[in-house]
Amino acid sequence: MNKKEAQKILYETLGHYADKGSELLFACPSCDHHKRKFSVNLDKNAYKCWVCDYHGRSIRRLVRRFGSYIQLQKWDRISHRTDLERFDELFMEGVPGEGKTTVQLPEEFISLCSDKIPATGTYAYRYLNSRGITKADILKWKIGYCFSGEYRNRIIIPSFDDDGDCSYFIARSYTGDSYKYKNPRSSKDIVFNELFINWNEDLTIVEGVFDALVAGNAVPILGSTLRSGSDLLRKIVYNDTPIYIAMDPDAAKKERRIIKMLLEYDIELYKIDVTGYEDVGSMPKDVFRERKNNASFIDRDDYLLLNLLSAV
Repeated sequence: MNKKEAQKILYETLGHYADKGSELLFACPSCDHHKRKFSVNLDKNAYKCWVCDYHGRSIRRLVRRFGSYIQLQKWDRISHRTDLERFDELFMEGVPGEGKTTVQLPEEFISLCSDKIPATGTYAYRYLNSRGITKADILKWKIGYCFSGEYRNRIIIPSFDDDGDCSYFIARSYTGDSYKYKNPRSSKDIVFNELFINWNEDLTIVEGVFDALVAGNAVPILGSTLRSGSDLLRKIVYNDTPIYIAMDPDAAKKERRIIKMLLEYDIELYKIDVTGYEDVGSMPKDVFRERKNNASFIDRDDYLLLNLLSAV
């Protein structure tokens, strides 16, 4: 990379800076602190604000978010990036959302979002509280329940696509039914609750919906995997979204497959340690936040090491 050209593009994007040799110091574009506390390291391809902790491992993402399209093109030129043309096969398989199907919530669905919870919803509400799910979570995820019908005594967590239509829902028993989940007979090839995902922020990939409730800006893969050609993979690649992966401890093989696929598309990737818990959904939120802050950055060498260790 031509460092002089890189510095010029960063100046156009972020403004004046102090050159400290190994790093360039700017005013932070995230917190706008009056001092130059935002460090950009060209050699490490990383940035960090020492005030608000806004950080990342891809300077291109910084240029894309705060610069113009012309500045992004300049950056791609000096970093020899071929952009999405390199991933033609991913986008040749159809347009994301093409031929989408919608799902109807059960007729017996009762929302838990109102101020007054119906008497029939007492046990459903208590179950959610026992899992650390707050009223704010219920409102954000539009959670409800069914007291009768096919989904009797089950928590209902709907998924909404980018158009606001219901694309799927999870039905989880809150009375100890031997079948914990009873979900609709519909395709799981969706981006669960896409309507509420911020693709410009880091995104956490988890197994189930209750994991996502803890993880914040997160998407559950519903016990499946991340496959080539899926809407989720296309959206991640198109938006160049940094990914944190937090699979259940017993899903190591699945986790390695997902890591391998994301690395093939040059996605900025971190691994969250879930050991000591059954899954993310059983973690207190403050524990998850701490572990996310300490997540391990994963590159191709790390992936090879994970494979070697798993074979021992």
